Amino acid sequence: MANRDGRRRFGNIRKRESGRYQIRYPGPDGQMRSGTETYERKSDAERALSLIEAQIIRGEWTDPERGKVKLKDYAETWISQRPGLRPRTVDLYRWLLKKHIAPHLGNAAIGKLSTAMIRQWRADLLGNGVSVSVAAKAYRLLRAVLMTAAEEDHIIARNPCRIRGAGDEHAQERPVLTVAQVFELADLVGRRPVGNVRKLKENAYRLRFQRHGEMRTHPEVFGNRAAAERVLWKMGMDGRADCTHDRRFRALVLLATFASLRWGEVSALRRSDLDLDAGTVRVRAAYVERSTGELVLGPPKSKAGRRVVGIPQGIVPALREHLDTYVQADPGALIFPGAKGGPLRRSGFNTRTRWVEVVREMGLPGLHLHDLRHTGNMLAAESGAGLKDLMARMGHDNVRAAMIYQHAVRGADRTITDAIDRQITRRDDDEDGPTGALVPAG
Repeated sequence: MANRDGRRRFGNIRKRESGRYQIRYPGPDGQMRSGTETYERKSDAERALSLIEAQIIRGEWTDPERGKVKLKDYAETWISQRPGLRPRTVDLYRWLLKKHIAPHLGNAAIGKLSTAMIRQWRADLLGNGVSVSVAAKAYRLLRAVLMTAAEEDHIIARNPCRIRGAGDEHAQERPVLTVAQVFELADLVGRRPVGNVRKLKENAYRLRFQRHGEMRTHPEVFGNRAAAERVLWKMGMDGRADCTHDRRFRALVLLATFASLRWGEVSALRRSDLDLDAGTVRVRAAYVERSTGELVLGPPKSKAGRRVVGIPQGIVPALREHLDTYVQADPGALIFPGAKGGPLRRSGFNTRTRWVEVVREMGLPGLHLHDLRHTGNMLAAESGAGLKDLMARMGHDNVRAAMIYQHAVRGADRTITDAIDRQITRRDDDEDGPTGALVPAG
């Protein structure tokens, strides 16, 4: 806007040799800046100056020069400086950036990103076969990065991630086991058929197995080791081969299910965390496996993850047997150690228990270990307890930390534990019932 004497009170306009008009104006720091665009008419340049002046007055102005930073560079810095991220979350964010964001948008200046560009990026991801779940994770990361650019660093005027529903993940239905199935699974994970597979000449494999204490040779010759091992496993399950029974993982399955524990939590438990006289387990740490394979011991997934959970009396005998048989007397000894005494890895557990074969044999192919926690949560919900009490038991973060200790092992949590215990007691009556249900995993 010009004053009465013809001079502008904010900024100035000059006509370039091309005949177009360019603006210059002082930023909030007093430094003069040139407009990044030129205008055909002087009136258009005047409107641009008026708009910039209004933005500065309202505190909404962003420095065009800062908006030239590339998205990839800004996002990498954002991840490295973001407080409170768990190591596994950092790995996930870096993978999403490298795999799904940077190849498409990484070289774009943040100030040039638009909602249309981001909409096209998301459509390209889905069109190239990226799952809805992964695309949603990538979108949420991009939205969080650009939210910081807009609201904290004031690099852009507003966040261009404005696509309704793009960050939503629709959790697929996950199986919920019956109590009888949980105990069946706990027994099956320790069974191993007795036998061996030997390689012959010309890539052939011969299977030997034990039956009634006597080693025998299978009449068929197999084309690969995996086929022979599958047959040996099947023979052990249907009684045609002798089996050994390693019960060290039985207690893990029962505790993870009926105390609603995450894998990282149950694998980090120490002897001192288990109080079988009081019927409680204390969750205070969790192992996280990085993408590099490194195991990191840290706090549970959320602040609410630090909790004390009641243990149903129906599984206490199995836990006592486990402590007496497999756990060292040291209070700091891991309750579920790996083969060499260190932390138990999920991959090691799956291999040693032949998890995939076990759940397939039970008619539950694709069952995940995390589904045990989901089953425990469902059993707890059936107790009739209120939402806050359930969240406290499950270690969800939308319950205040004080409530964790308020309800732990008494009051509402004891009611939940007793209700689960009654279901365990009735498991023999349920064995002839349905084989499990599918419900959305929350």
